[in-house]
Amino acid sequence: MKTIQQQLLDLTLHLQASGLNEGSSGNCSIRDRDGFYITPSGLNPKAMSIDDMVFMDFKGTIQSSQKPPREPSSEWRFHHDILKTRKDANVVIHTHSTFATTLSLFRKDIPAFHYMIAIAGGNSIRCTKYELFGTQALSDEALIALNERKACLLANHGMIVIGRDIEDALNISHEVERLCEQYTYALQMGSPTILTDKEMGEVTERFKSYGNWKKP
Repeated sequence: MKTIQQQLLDLTLHLQASGLNEGSSGNCSIRDRDGFYITPSGLNPKAMSIDDMVFMDFKGTIQSSQKPPREPSSEWRFHHDILKTRKDANVVIHTHSTFATTLSLFRKDIPAFHYMIAIAGGNSIRCTKYELFGTQALSDEALIALNERKACLLANHGMIVIGRDIEDALNISHEVERLCEQYTYALQMGSPTILTDKEMGEVTERFKSYGNWKKP
């Protein structure tokens, strides 16, 4: 079985290879014991090794045998806060993917223009208020936007997705980026019809018995 560090390296390489991230942008983390492993700061995934993955406990302390230890991603605060407060989440993915980032520039929620919006856990994909990257203020905003959700946009920044495992988080990440692409194209034609709360409620009920989908 692969170590958590190897799984995290494979995940960040996939995010780059699939186009969800470019270069050293974005970051991800996986829960382990009383803390989590997170990708290091400012390092291209192609240059990473399993030894570069940083373990942090839920006090925000770096635990590493490396001397000196690698610095965790500058966004470690929202990884820490999400994994500490969301017991349903074991994986956090943050991307600067093209369409999610494009829509984040408008600082608006993505409404239920398509029933698959429910994959994010509700009737919309929320967008946070703008806060500087790497700050506690941004983490606080992310927690608000992720309340009863598995994905959100970060204003003028990108997106965050959480999942119960790597497969779950990746599936949601790819689906949300695809939804953002579809919504971007739809807006070029006008204002799409938005599904009602009743219609989305029916979708949510149907999803409860559809594959492995689970509401957070």
